[in-house]
Amino acid sequence: MQLRRFGINMSRINHVFISHLHGDHVFGLYGLFSTFNLLGRKSDLHVYAYRDFQMTLDHFKTQFGINLSFHIIFHPFTAEQPYEIYSDKNMTVQTLPLRHSVPVVGFIFREKAKLLNIRKEMITVYKLGIKDIRSIKEGNDHILDDGKVIPNNMLTLPPVKPRSYAFCTDTSVFSSLVKSLKNIDLLYFEATFCDEDRKLAKITNHSTASQAATLAKKAGVKKLLMGHFSNRYKSLKNLLEEATSIFPQAFAVDDGDVYAVPEEHAPSLQG
Repeated sequence: MQLRRFGINMSRINHVFISHLHGDHVFGLYGLFSTFNLLGRKSDLHVYAYRDFQMTLDHFKTQFGINLSFHIIFHPFTAEQPYEIYSDKNMTVQTLPLRHSVPVVGFIFREKAKLLNIRKEMITVYKLGIKDIRSIKEGNDHILDDGKVIPNNMLTLPPVKPRSYAFCTDTSVFSSLVKSLKNIDLLYFEATFCDEDRKLAKITNHSTASQAATLAKKAGVKKLLMGHFSNRYKSLKNLLEEATSIFPQAFAVDDGDVYAVPEEHAPSLQG
């Protein structure tokens, strides 16, 4: 329902990452699978979740999905240590073990390093072919027919720095997270409670807004998105004030909000 509400093209969803097996994070998959089937989906759907999800998936297939038009490929993982669970030419996804009442992980999405950007005017100046351009973008100098060497940094511009996004929900805060989330560009972290309910956060293995902000500050995160708020609060004003007093780049998010991860060029090799 939310995907339709916000105009998101469901056919673009090919990989689904599940942090843990509490109902509010899993039940929606039944509807998603069924909708894909009604739409006649043909492409494979990859689901990444804690290993016990296999039972839930088997139940769905037995009760509701006997004649699915597509294949669901399940990628199980455990929650004891980090794993790289996905990789393609553009990015990687790694699990981050968290602490809750059931096995839970966060996910760290990292772009892979990109090739250098070639200066367009140099293509004309040196009559560069496709092979030349590829070699230069990979960091090599260019050698002219007369043997003259054109240094790579005269031909290229720095690439955009790889960006990172971490998603952490349903967890308490613990010290080793600072190292795991070091210099993340965009961090989503749960902020279930206000500071006055810190004891309740500890009992339920959740976090407060000030704890999330303190973590972001210590880890050198560029931007903090907070969510998973308790329904006990009619307004998020106090949570946001607690967070921004510690980490100004903190935001209280809502369904449908969009946040960009700003692109930043790597330092130039020249001067």
